[in-house]
Amino acid sequence: MASDRFRYDQYVDDALRGVARRVLRDVGQHGLTGTHHFYISFRTSHAGVEMPDYLRARYPEEITVVLQHQFWGLEVEEEKFTVTVSFNRQNERLVVPFAALTAFVDPSVRFGLQFEDGKAEAGTTSGPDTRPPSGPETPGPGGGKPEAKAADKTEPAGKVVTLDAFRKK
Repeated sequence: MASDRFRYDQYVDDALRGVARRVLRDVGQHGLTGTHHFYISFRTSHAGVEMPDYLRARYPEEITVVLQHQFWGLEVEEEKFTVTVSFNRQNERLVVPFAALTAFVDPSVRFGLQFEDGKAEAGTTSGPDTRPPSGPETPGPGGGKPEAKAADKTEPAGKVVTLDAFRKK
């Protein structure tokens, strides 16, 4: 069957993960500029994720980290990135395969990518919603103390444009 030959869903997934890879590579080489910062959510149980056991025990499914003030040594390879972030004033080295990502958000420009089950589900966000993806914990900018991140039900959610919206059914 002709549709089996081209895995467009995987091509799009690879391309969108490539956006995150390219941005992180640039930051690793040149640092952050302006108000740019990132909320990066990933599956902690994904093969290849390396993180301290106490964090994995606390967040066995997913965690969101913030790359803004408290991160060091960002190294980006084709399949993964490595970064040191601060959790409760303790620096921890993380290794995150791009395939483990569930979300990549730069709220300073209202840009976000969301991935589910290893497949890209969304493109960019539009509207006023600049909240990070809901994740169990993110290291905060002040002193590296983690902050709980939960969706605020009083704010309207930004619109996420899915690729399925443009497909004929």
